[in-house]
Amino acid sequence: MSAPLIELNSGIEIPQLGLGVWQSTPEEAQRAVRFAIDEARYRHIDTAAAYGNESGVGEGIAAASVLRSEVFVTTKLWNSDHGYERALAAIDTSLRALGTDYVDLYLIHWPLQDRDRLLRTWDAMEKILADGKAHSIGVCNFEPHHLQWLIDRGGVLPAVDQVELHPHLQQRELREFAAEHGIAIESWSPLGGTSGSGWGPNSKPNTVLSDPTIGDIAIKLGRSPAQVVLAWHIKLGLIVIPKSVHEDRIKQNIDVFDFELDDEDMARIAALDDGQRVGIHPDEMNLGAPD
Repeated sequence: MSAPLIELNSGIEIPQLGLGVWQSTPEEAQRAVRFAIDEARYRHIDTAAAYGNESGVGEGIAAASVLRSEVFVTTKLWNSDHGYERALAAIDTSLRALGTDYVDLYLIHWPLQDRDRLLRTWDAMEKILADGKAHSIGVCNFEPHHLQWLIDRGGVLPAVDQVELHPHLQQRELREFAAEHGIAIESWSPLGGTSGSGWGPNSKPNTVLSDPTIGDIAIKLGRSPAQVVLAWHIKLGLIVIPKSVHEDRIKQNIDVFDFELDDEDMARIAALDDGQRVGIHPDEMNLGAPD
């Protein structure tokens, strides 16, 4: 079953569940993307310039049996390409790597810590949109105060804010703020990240999939813990991009639209929110920022 579609404020529809390819080599991304499209009916692929695998994603899409226009492709502007001219050059580099003349969604990967430079970057994002090189534009890792900068600026608002979001970091304040302004929320690390150590001074390893509450609900429903967590995102109306290069997990991750969590399940998962991140807080991120 294919993922349902969500209409963005740009008027473009995005499949609610897609394949993430972070930490995948170009070769792994190529195989995973082709398999996801042809064997598991994915129609949404999420990559980034910083992942170093845009070429593999493009090759996987080209090798698949569907038209490019049937696959929703997201990529992201890396920190070192903030600024007007750098951003305009960066989208062209990404398009060449992907082997396409447009992306469906182009995101600023991190807000960084220079408001004026960010606003110049958003000027470039609007031009990228106007030029047809992206059909929607958005952001990643923006807190409400970052979004407010763009709201105060006027003009095009982000279609999407892609943020770390999982049962231990449910981002209620951000979700409410984004909803007030018609900005869709997309969850990265929707399963709580990896089982290794977190990154950033206040992050911790993932414990979501081993949480007894998630396990109890999974047993009750006859589903995997990962499927329970993904169903939680879906029920909240979030866009979600679980990452895997393993064929069985790729199939399992999209097999979440034929069951639903009940109110008791949702309440039990809501109680798991302790604000714990596996990634760095956006206000601490300035890696790779231009001088």
